[in-house]
Order: sequence, then C-alpha cells, then structure tokens
Amino acid sequence: MKPLKRKEYEDLLEPLQVELAAMSRWLRHAGKRLLVIFEGRDTAGKGGTIGAIADRLNPRLCRVVALPKPSEREDTQWYFQRYVPHLPAGGEIVLFDRSWYNRAGVEKVMGFATDAQVKAFLKQAPVFEQQLVDDGI
Repeated sequence: MKPLKRKEYEDLLEPLQVELAAMSRWLRHAGKRLLVIFEGRDTAGKGGTIGAIADRLNPRLCRVVALPKPSEREDTQWYFQRYVPHLPAGGEIVLFDRSWYNRAGVEKVMGFATDAQVKAFLKQAPVFEQQLVDDGI
C-alpha cells in the first residue's frame, strides 16, 4: 500500500471530521457521553489520530486524557480510581491516550505490577467496563 499524499489524506479526513462534529453536537443535545480508548505502542500513530479527531471538535466538549506515571498516593488506591475523575460528563467526549490496560501489558512486562495485581486487574476490568456501559458511557 502506497502512502497517501497530504492532500489526499486531508480530502479523506474532512468528511469524517464533519461527521464527528455532528456526532459531538448530538451528544451534547442528548446529554450522552462517549469514551474512546486509544491503545498501541509508542510511535504507533495514536497521537496523530487523537489530534485528527480533537482538532475539529469544541475543546469544551472533547478532552484528551494522557495520564502520567501514577503518583505514590495513586499507587495506594484502587487501580481504576485514577481514571474515574476523567470520565466524560453529559455531552462530552473523552479520548484516552492509553488506559487501564497498561496494568496487564506494560506494567506486567516492566515489573511495575505484581502477579497478584495483574490477576486482580484481569478480574476487575470486565466488571468496571460493564459498569461504564450500564451507566450509558
């Protein structure tokens, strides 16, 4: 597959951005919430994709969340607790540049999470995510 020229890329992107803006207006009107999680390795294109989405949306209605390494205090909390304050309110879109899945991937591989922490995460993640869905996110 040959790379797209910049003009081709922008021409293909524009109708998608128009549709995203329309969806954002609908979310606001309906009071709905949208959470989008971008997972991938470094330099995989997450930042560029997030930028292409967020650039054309109202920054009051669309936020990008890229959490840093947990603080000492956060290390003592329930794992998902640091993500909850960043969840969308009615009419908002939140784009997570990486998410809680780090616990089972990067943190496990790098030795930042114990086997017990990873096991607890794998048990709790589906329940946490189902709660988000059940609540309308």
